Amino acid sequence: MGKLTVRALRVVLAVVLTGTVFVQASMVWALATDPEDGSLPLTPLRLITILGMASAQVALVCVWRLVSMVRRGTVFSHTAFRYVDGVIGAIVTAALLWFAVTAVNAPGQREDPGVTVIMGGIGVAILGVALIVLLLRMLLAQAVARDVEATRMRAELDEVI
Repeated sequence: MGKLTVRALRVVLAVVLTGTVFVQASMVWALATDPEDGSLPLTPLRLITILGMASAQVALVCVWRLVSMVRRGTVFSHTAFRYVDGVIGAIVTAALLWFAVTAVNAPGQREDPGVTVIMGGIGVAILGVALIVLLLRMLLAQAVARDVEATRMRAELDEVI
């Protein structure tokens, strides 16, 4: 991974992390100062937003750590699994929070239940992303196993020579 790619990715991660902190702070401020007007259940939606931003922040920090490992050439180690698992957990949490948003929004969609169905479909798609990352984790596991095997074979070859 080139230096320019790493820097660009880190800039994007930092901007998104800053944005999520701003949204969280805004939601906390809104919870403390802005009363509900009765049209929508704002308090649950604000709480879900705060938790959703925390989920995104966990994923961003894990990706940052993985990028650091790639840059150092240590990504093919067992330490990387902790961060990949963190990303998977954050995505699953985001999907569950999306389903909570769907449930909170559903009573207002009685005349048009299609919106609720579409929102449920989006939640399933988010879970699909978690499954894709899980597949990538399995590929990482295979790469780590091959790297360990190659290291062992190199050590045996060095003994012979």
